[in-house]
Amino acid sequence: MEQPNLPLEKKLNKIAWVVTAAVLALVVLMRQIRLDLGMDFTFLPAIYSTLNALTAVVLLVGLYFIKSGQRDNHQKAMTTAMALSLLFLLGYVLYHITTDETKYGGEGMVKNVYFFLLITHVVLAAVIFPFILFTFIRGYTRQFARHRKMARWVYWVWLYVAVTGPVLYFMIKPYYIN
Repeated sequence: MEQPNLPLEKKLNKIAWVVTAAVLALVVLMRQIRLDLGMDFTFLPAIYSTLNALTAVVLLVGLYFIKSGQRDNHQKAMTTAMALSLLFLLGYVLYHITTDETKYGGEGMVKNVYFFLLITHVVLAAVIFPFILFTFIRGYTRQFARHRKMARWVYWVWLYVAVTGPVLYFMIKPYYIN
């Protein structure tokens, strides 16, 4: 059995906290930042929503792999989910610092559903972000019992965020100005 790499975990945890603080600050501040890069980025929501959907699919594949005892494939799937989430985040931030906010135009019950999904999506995405990093670090540093303990709940919240992102995109898509 491989031994846990606790010194590496300690270093990666520090990096995870710095990354978490930087990402959360950037996401909070991106509404105040407006950059004109001389390019139209209105194509990005379709791309980063697709990346979110792919993340959800890869998360499901990763769950299948670990449940069927395929640890190496599980590790590859979860690393892919992390990479897809990173690409999502880059596209999301780039879009929001270069493009005016789109207002949701639906009415009635669908508006309530949209805002419920939006609020839960945003809050859970912010809350789960560091836990995704720490769960990944536990697996990467071969602390499998601690990894499993965290993954049992982190996974489902991450999956919810990855699924609701594309749902929200399709709900607001008719109101994007092209």
